[in-house]
Amino acid sequence: MKLKFIILGSGSSLGVPRIDGDFGNCNPKNKKNYRTRCSALLKAKNFNLLIDSSPDIRQQFLSNKVKSLDCVFYTHQHADQTHGINDLRFFYLKKRNQIPVYANKYTSRYLLNSFNYCFKKTSNFYPPIMKLKNLKKKHSFLKNKINIRSFDVEHGSINSVCYTINKKLAYASDVSFISKKNYSNILNLKYFVVDCLREEPHPSHYNLDKILNLVDEIKPKYTILTNLHSSMDYTKLKKMLPNFVYPAYDGMELIIN
Repeated sequence: MKLKFIILGSGSSLGVPRIDGDFGNCNPKNKKNYRTRCSALLKAKNFNLLIDSSPDIRQQFLSNKVKSLDCVFYTHQHADQTHGINDLRFFYLKKRNQIPVYANKYTSRYLLNSFNYCFKKTSNFYPPIMKLKNLKKKHSFLKNKINIRSFDVEHGSINSVCYTINKKLAYASDVSFISKKNYSNILNLKYFVVDCLREEPHPSHYNLDKILNLVDEIKPKYTILTNLHSSMDYTKLKKMLPNFVYPAYDGMELIIN
């Protein structure tokens, strides 16, 4: 079975360009510098699993011709990962089946408080479109052909979730520190898709030096840097990186098996 991982959005919380058209240090002539907010899609035949619903999710689905959705996994509760949730309403209207949503207790609480109508009946006319499920350490789909594992990582003052898929790909779009006790979850990876906000240090995100040090320790086959700030021009960054480390770009596809 062919498994494809699509980086729907590779930009930080304000995207590139920002709302006023500012590209920062990024060259607007390079299409890979046009970055929407972070979301990702795990795609198999007749199966689509979404990680995070960024505010740009509608355009991301249109750009990548995503026409169905089976479930959503959330990394954490911040707006740039959750506020596109209403656009997923179409998939309920299409099938009349509630969409399963997996989130930890903090993100679940935030979703219920902020988007109560998505999960609970608030009127006779608008039924709930989603069903909230507890995030476990392991989830399996398609008769164990897809195995998702989750573990907590630090994201500044809160925890975010890192997901691994079939022990081959790890996705941690918002992370400032991964404890060595969790290195066993990210060893021998084919792909490590990880937060690298900018060159300068940041309290809630890995910067370039720190993530390259981590890569030296865990040695994935390929590392893909995502959640890129407007200070990170694609071409300039690519020239700085060692072999087998690449900047992400919107629509980037990784074949897992």
